[in-house]
Amino acid sequence: MDRPLRVAVLASGRGSNLAALIAARLPVEFVLVGSDKSKAGALQVARDAGIPTVAMSPKDFPDRVSFDRALFGAVAEATPDLLVLAGYMRIIDASVVSAWEGRAINIHPSLLPKYQGLHTHRRCLEAGDAEHGASVHFVTAELDGGPVVAQARINVGPADTEETLATRLLAEEHALLPAVVRAIAMGRLRWDDAPLFDNHRLTSPLTLAHL
Repeated sequence: MDRPLRVAVLASGRGSNLAALIAARLPVEFVLVGSDKSKAGALQVARDAGIPTVAMSPKDFPDRVSFDRALFGAVAEATPDLLVLAGYMRIIDASVVSAWEGRAINIHPSLLPKYQGLHTHRRCLEAGDAEHGASVHFVTAELDGGPVVAQARINVGPADTEETLATRLLAEEHALLPAVVRAIAMGRLRWDDAPLFDNHRLTSPLTLAHL
């Protein structure tokens, strides 16, 4: 590609993963940050960085698919090459997701396929796992079910709580997501009906050491 990768980001919360992406000085152009919450911290993070923003409320639409089509339509108008879901907390209608196959990634706070959905830190502790982590995967219609391309792992200690796990894991997310986006921007990680890394089909998730 003879130009920077055009990246759009969707986020529902404070935007710490977005801030990590911006701080990483990636070879990309951030073309839009969108949210389902008008007061999401991520929108201010974007404004401070001079990135255009859009916010829409699901309450203004008759159903989920109408909202998804509107928000993702706004994203499409920004013509991104890649859409990054960075703490975007809504389930997306399958008909909307299908249009983004191979062009959208999500970061999820668990070692997928474990603990799809919410409350991942609590579920990890309740299961007595010795290890926890974060995953970046391509987005498909299945919730947190698309092909995993990279993971970061942390040990779970006897004194860990949901809060301590979340805090320690967030630091790993802030390294993992920019590394994956960088690999995509450099052409090392791409989609060809399945994830390829350095032109080889991925058979297991990458680690930070390999990105």
